[in-house]
Amino acid sequence: MTDLAPHELRVLVAVAEEQGFTAAAARLDSSQSAVSHAVRACERKLGAVLFERGRHGARPTEAGERAVVYARRILRLLAVMGPEVRATGAGDRAGEVTGTLRIAAFRSVAAHLLPPVLARLTARHPGLTPRVRIVREIGRGTAGEVADGRADLGLATLDPAAPPPVPGLVAARLFEETYALAHPAGHPAPRGLPLVDWDENCGSYTRDWWDRQDWIPPSTIDVEDDTVAVSLVSQGLGMAIMPRTALLGAPPGLAVTGLGPNPPSRCVGYVTTPELAGTAAVRALIRELRELRGRALPEGLTAA
Repeated sequence: MTDLAPHELRVLVAVAEEQGFTAAAARLDSSQSAVSHAVRACERKLGAVLFERGRHGARPTEAGERAVVYARRILRLLAVMGPEVRATGAGDRAGEVTGTLRIAAFRSVAAHLLPPVLARLTARHPGLTPRVRIVREIGRGTAGEVADGRADLGLATLDPAAPPPVPGLVAARLFEETYALAHPAGHPAPRGLPLVDWDENCGSYTRDWWDRQDWIPPSTIDVEDDTVAVSLVSQGLGMAIMPRTALLGAPPGLAVTGLGPNPPSRCVGYVTTPELAGTAAVRALIRELRELRGRALPEGLTAA
């Protein structure tokens, strides 16, 4: 098999993300015929049909989805190769970290724990540019973004008793956070209130505890985002059982009460790929994340 060239990898990614040859050509400042020719060349070299063509554009086949994941990850390695090599032979500037660092994180961690980490990271490495994407921690979540080549490192919820949420990734635990009861301030019996729940809540690591609680009613309000749940509770519309990071910076009118001596908890850590784990930018971010564990953490969070 003849190897795919970098421009062919870029075409595969563009067609998959734009869902069509014409839109991909515009993105790549190329022609539709050139994009079509490149896709056919990739299919010939790989020996598989990569896209289903139709009136509605082009959709990756199962083989195409796999090829696009490899394409993204290879292109990322090509992008970091230059900074990595230059830093190795930089003399007095050895150790300087430059370039772009792509981070995927779920909302509460991105809002409350990541900012001080990135502030210290960029102060130490002014040539480094972090880019953060907020990803809902549902299904493959942030780990899927890393595995699919869209992020260099993901801050993810990890099950301590299970391997990484997506096979083939490197994972490490950072924090453990407990859950607490959020309810309207001053309410005399918050456990009797209706339940406000949100889509990312109650993972496998809390389900056993949840199932043992006969006082928790079925949810009466389901929302997509934890900030909406917090806002509804603060307005007196019910109570919610939430991890501590989601309750940081809670609005007036909301109180937080513990769930007893053995509350449920979840582990927060990071995931990356084996090939990016050794790059300077990812190593620098991991160092800052680990150093955060040695500083004063908010109530309900402990170093894992």
